[in-house]
Amino acid sequence: VAFVVCRSLEGLKTFSYLEELILDNNLLGNDLLLPRLPHLHTLTLNKNQISFQRNTCKILLDHLAEVVPSLQYLSLLGNMACPNELVCKEKDEDDYQRYRYFVLHKLTNLKFLDTRKVTRREREEALVRGAFMKVVKPNDAKASSDAASTSPEMHYTPLPSGSRDLTNHRGM
Repeated sequence: VAFVVCRSLEGLKTFSYLEELILDNNLLGNDLLLPRLPHLHTLTLNKNQISFQRNTCKILLDHLAEVVPSLQYLSLLGNMACPNELVCKEKDEDDYQRYRYFVLHKLTNLKFLDTRKVTRREREEALVRGAFMKVVKPNDAKASSDAASTSPEMHYTPLPSGSRDLTNHRGM
């Protein structure tokens, strides 16, 4: 086993029967171009520079679907494209789940994404709504507080109006 930092993936085209490829800890981005590797079933791209900027991640996933049709195991942990609430306070589990639906929509043969097995329910959800699962949030707290202040304030109580007076109650 040799560990090298990749500068170019051009040499991979001579390994058309390659089944597993680990490209962790490189400077690979959304412009990653792999040669056609029809037998590749495992690809890890952990800790690179892949992001969801504009449509570039969509283009990368479309490219992977085309050149690695047998792909079943993919890991993108440590990339900006893979939301992680432990690393970024603006991300949460819902962001990660939307990311999973989007990737599964593009790469329909995956059995594992990152460290988790793909469930039947995830596959069904990705089929129906995966194309619409890009995460969009306000960039700053001021924008979200401005939006909240424009909505009418609601004073809701589940108790009938006669029950709100604590001195006037009926016991059991």
